[in-house]
Amino acid sequence: MKAPPKILAKENRGLLLDIVVFILNIFLMQRLTSDVIDLFSLVSAEEPAAQFLISLGALSMWFLPAAGAVLKRWHFHERLKHENRTFEWDAGAAGCLFNPILYFCMNLVLVSAIMAGLGPFLFGKRAFDNGAFFVPMILLGMIATIVQTYLIYRYFSPPKEPPKSEFLRHPESEVLGDVCIFVNMILYQVLWNLLTFAPLGRPSGPGEFIGRLLVLCFIALLIYFPPRMFYLAEDIHRRRTWITMLLANSPVIIRVLIGTREWS
Repeated sequence: MKAPPKILAKENRGLLLDIVVFILNIFLMQRLTSDVIDLFSLVSAEEPAAQFLISLGALSMWFLPAAGAVLKRWHFHERLKHENRTFEWDAGAAGCLFNPILYFCMNLVLVSAIMAGLGPFLFGKRAFDNGAFFVPMILLGMIATIVQTYLIYRYFSPPKEPPKSEFLRHPESEVLGDVCIFVNMILYQVLWNLLTFAPLGRPSGPGEFIGRLLVLCFIALLIYFPPRMFYLAEDIHRRRTWITMLLANSPVIIRVLIGTREWS
């Protein structure tokens, strides 16, 4: 019999992430998402502290993937080198899941949310409403997102030489990179769990059931794959990967497919 995978092994970080997400989706994410919804209601009432916290969450979702990519890149490719492997794009799943254009567009949305929330908070509403100030901020956000996307996708290409920073060569930097990726995934899971608070009853028939399933698959593609793609680069060809990713998302999928009112 094949030995069970070592969950804490570096090459199994994706498996560990799926298990952690599954447990959180069962026991914690509903409470955390409910708190975030309360924050959104305070944002609608123009509460400055709530606006700052929501914007800080969006900023974290924008910053953490790039930080994780920089911290883990050297260690990832060194591990592949020791295993006599290389990461290569293919024309199938990887060509879609690892598409930088998709990631860039998603992060432009995050940048818009960050500027809309933090801009008036940091610079004042009058300054932010001024076109002479707003247009340069938009251009700066686009440039920053281009740089961020470059740092993220540089992760998949092997470095030509060791990083100049001594810290980036130490194992602690990879652990910190994993922390960035895990926290980023939890933030994305808050968005994913917002679906469970929609007032949905039971499906009226097979057509609506299949329709919900297709919509969920599309949303999962947008929400779950991007923060997990650093680990997909290492385990995308393992059969269990797709099973554990489905398991991680199953609590939300089941709630929405059956009807969220049944869980209220």
